[in-house]
Amino acid sequence: MDTLINQMVKAYNAKTIYDQKNAIKEVIQEIVLCGLSRSGFFRTAAFYGGTALRIFYGLDRFSEDLDFSLAVKNESFDITTYFPILEKEVKAFGLHVEIVERKKVRDSHIQSAFLKGNTKEHLLLFYPNESNFADIASNELIKIKFEVDVNPPPFANFERKYRLQPVPYEVNLYDESSLFAGKLHAVLGRSWKNRIKGRDLYDYVFYLSRGAIVNLQHLRARLMQSGHVTEQDNLSIDLVKQMLCERFNMMNFEQAKRDVLPFIHDTSVLSLWSTDFFTQITENLRGK
Repeated sequence: MDTLINQMVKAYNAKTIYDQKNAIKEVIQEIVLCGLSRSGFFRTAAFYGGTALRIFYGLDRFSEDLDFSLAVKNESFDITTYFPILEKEVKAFGLHVEIVERKKVRDSHIQSAFLKGNTKEHLLLFYPNESNFADIASNELIKIKFEVDVNPPPFANFERKYRLQPVPYEVNLYDESSLFAGKLHAVLGRSWKNRIKGRDLYDYVFYLSRGAIVNLQHLRARLMQSGHVTEQDNLSIDLVKQMLCERFNMMNFEQAKRDVLPFIHDTSVLSLWSTDFFTQITENLRGK
């Protein structure tokens, strides 16, 4: 295996098969980012979401997907044009993967694709000295989804960030306040199989612990796009707090905890999760 990739894997010090699988996925995510950067993707697109928060701000949970947004609306954008160079970049590091477009099942401004590779093959590649992979099914796949929003809400702010591994590369990224706006939109408006995503709440606590300030203009644009507010609504920070508290009053926190459990190591932090906890910490929310 490529020496650089070997170094990246060793940095995880993963002991269990579960942690080793996650380490492989996170290393592959970084290789995909590097490949997209070298393809020129970030001249027109920006990185956002939970994985962006983990890689560039130190969020301490695993995130499965790579989420991107165009800087400006372009409905003629075609995600598949990046597949050949991306596959070439990933395979240059000795990884055997396939990139497949996810066909839309409904009208959407999100374009999606999956990067797939055989789980056992990559475990043996990343951890050649291990001998406990016999129970891994031969057809089990590592899957990493990446999505591009081709009709992004306006008023996001961007910044350039750099990474040194696997080789130095540059990423165009939503700034922290715009990332926070996206997360608040998810907390307020996203349902997942009729349940709240506990990962959204975990990230919300992370943002507040950093003293992050939300980009209110971008949040309003997102809420307008999803139909949660109208053109006539003036979105103040007090109104956002009120909307959040109303949302917390409706949440099933036990379901939320179960959602986030597989993605974090320190599960004791979930013991505080309740309507009262989230209502009180929301008093610290600030906007600009």
